[in-house]
Amino acid sequence: VHQSKLDFFCKLGYGKQDICKVLENLGQEALEDDVLKELIRMGSKPQALESQAQPSPLKLVARGSCSTTPASKWLGEDKSDSSDHFRPIVIIGSNVAMSHGNKEVFSCWGIQLAVDWFRERGHTYIKVFVPLWRKEPSRQDSPIADQHILEELEKQSILVYTPSRKVKGKRVVCYDDRYIVKVAYEKDGVIVSNDHYRDLQNENPEWKWFIEQRLLMYSFVSNRFMPPDDPLGRHGPTLNNFLSKKPVLPEPKWQPCPYGKKCTYGNKCKFYHPERPHQAQLSVADELRAKIKVPLSLGKQEEQHNHLP
Repeated sequence: VHQSKLDFFCKLGYGKQDICKVLENLGQEALEDDVLKELIRMGSKPQALESQAQPSPLKLVARGSCSTTPASKWLGEDKSDSSDHFRPIVIIGSNVAMSHGNKEVFSCWGIQLAVDWFRERGHTYIKVFVPLWRKEPSRQDSPIADQHILEELEKQSILVYTPSRKVKGKRVVCYDDRYIVKVAYEKDGVIVSNDHYRDLQNENPEWKWFIEQRLLMYSFVSNRFMPPDDPLGRHGPTLNNFLSKKPVLPEPKWQPCPYGKKCTYGNKCKFYHPERPHQAQLSVADELRAKIKVPLSLGKQEEQHNHLP
C-alpha cells in the first residue's frame, strides 16, 4: 500500500520525502484525498509547477558583445543583408591621389576622403591599390603628401600595394591597372577612377563591357569627394542604383497628352489622358460612333417590345 501511494504521488510530481512525511503522520491507510490535502497544506508543489513558477535566470552579457536572443540574430541578419546590398569598391589610389593633388602632388588625403565617403554609405568591402614604391620617401620628381595615411589604411586592411622590385638599380613595376581591373571584375564591384582603360578594353571583350558599365568617375570640390549623380549619363541609373547590387527601379511616370481632349490619336496615343482613366483610349470618331449606336439600339428594342403580343 505504501509503495502504491508513493508511486501515485510521485507521478503527480511530488517529492518522495514530502510523501513519506505525510504518510508517517496520517498513517499508511490514509485516503488519497487526505494525503493530497496534507501535501498542499505543507506547501509542497509538483516539480512541473515549480519549474514554471521559477523565472529563468538572466544571463549577464558583457557590454559590446552579442547576445544569443532571437532578436539579436534577426538584427545580425539585417546587418549582413544591408552590407551585401552594396557593391564592392575598388579605388585606383594613384589616380585619386594625383587628382586631389592637382596632378602635381601624390596627396594621400584624397584617398582618405574617398574611403570615408564610401564608408558613410555603408560599403564594407573597400580596397585601395597603390604601387609599392610609394612607400619610399618623398622625392622632388614625385612628391608625396600625408604619407602616414597609407600606413593607417594598410593596418585597416583597406590599402593593398601592387608588387614592384628593383633589377640592377632599375625599378620593375607591374601593370597595376590590369591587376586592379581583374580584382574588380572577379568581385563584381565598381572601379573608382577617371581613367578609361582603353588598352584593357581592347584586350578582353568581357572587361570592355565591365569597364563601360562599372567605372565611377569623380571630382574633388573644396576637399570634398563628389561622384556624379548619373554615372552612366542622363538616361542611365542613379548613383544609388549604380552602387547597389539590387537596384530599385523607378515607377513609370505618364506624361499628359499636350493636345488634351482634342487628341485624335485614340489608342495609338502614347501620352496619358486624365479625362478617361478607366476607359479604352478610342479615337474621337470611334467615341462618337459609340454614342450614336447606343440610342439607336435602345429605340429598336422598344419597337420590338411594342410589336410583341
